[in-house]
Amino acid sequence: MTEKKGIAVTDMPHVDDLDMKGLDPDALKLAEMGYKQDLTRKYTVLSVLGVGFALTNSWFGISAALVTGFNSGGPVLLIYGIILISLVSVCVGISLSELASAYPNSGGQYFWTNELASGRYANFASYLTGWFAWAGSIFTSASIALAVGSAGVGCWMIKLTGGSAFKPWHVFVGYQVVNIFAFFFNCYGGTLPLLGHISLWTSLISFLVILITVPSKAPTHQHAKFVFATFFNNTGWHRDGIAFIVGLINTNWAFACLDCATHLSEEIQHPEKMIPVAILGTVAIGFITSWTFSIAMFFSIQNIVSLSETATGVPILELFYQALGSTAGAIALEALVMATGVFCMVSCHTWQSRLAWSFARDRGIPFSTFFAHVDRRTGKSQHLEMLKQT
Repeated sequence: MTEKKGIAVTDMPHVDDLDMKGLDPDALKLAEMGYKQDLTRKYTVLSVLGVGFALTNSWFGISAALVTGFNSGGPVLLIYGIILISLVSVCVGISLSELASAYPNSGGQYFWTNELASGRYANFASYLTGWFAWAGSIFTSASIALAVGSAGVGCWMIKLTGGSAFKPWHVFVGYQVVNIFAFFFNCYGGTLPLLGHISLWTSLISFLVILITVPSKAPTHQHAKFVFATFFNNTGWHRDGIAFIVGLINTNWAFACLDCATHLSEEIQHPEKMIPVAILGTVAIGFITSWTFSIAMFFSIQNIVSLSETATGVPILELFYQALGSTAGAIALEALVMATGVFCMVSCHTWQSRLAWSFARDRGIPFSTFFAHVDRRTGKSQHLEMLKQT
């Protein structure tokens, strides 16, 4: 075993056992950090961008958490909150890009922490960062599965029962279906780069279809003052400023998980150049899609109250129904949102598994040698896939 500034590199073959002359520049860079090339570099910059954007997927995030924004600021929160969070995300993206360029390692934040923190605190800070990062990825998976599962149940309810109230176990079943589907996709690593391309185009095409269809079919449109100057405060806070800050969780969620691409650093060639492109590309596409999506949806609202009180529990589905006046049409558009959400879930599993694998490689989790083992047939740790699924 070797030590790299406090990070324990597992007893798998490592840099001391390799012929340094036979390494390509990317593997050599990884060897300089104390690691061997275990994963195949089969991703392209477009497929990494696809995985990164599929996970962040800002317009999907806005659609899934629409009711939160309505109660904590209404149109003003989303229209201007997206601009604010986008600027913050650019700063975050630049910082992540700089670190990913200097240290292209699948460990991401916890590895950077160990490299840059004071030697006295490096191990402890790195360990905490790794666990918080992995816990965050698990909670993100849960929130995405809940959003997609709820959308599926909402479509089923509005079609079969005319929007009758659903039971919590319906959503739980939908949650598990989405989760298990994403798990099986991630068991076979060879399909993931292609899936990155499909995810990107599915999201963009779905976005364009909804962006064009909903405003064009809406019987009436809200005036510009409603879209750009109307503020709602149904939070219980007396100060609108506090309500606005609380509501920013909606737009912040729409730009979350920008670090996803960094955890694919060992699966793409020239990661020091390609990962920053993927990160900042995610922010740029996210701003354009989420901002125009929000404007289009707000202009198309017919009945504000019914969005929050819809029996389906899915406000964006109610908005589609109001605009199109057709149950089938609303379900069709919601199906596009769900397809985008399913790919988002698959990308979330990919992000979570790469982070957990690299953490296991550095002995950050129990039974690390077992979970860090890479199956040569699939190019993944199948043991780890089972762990994160449970």
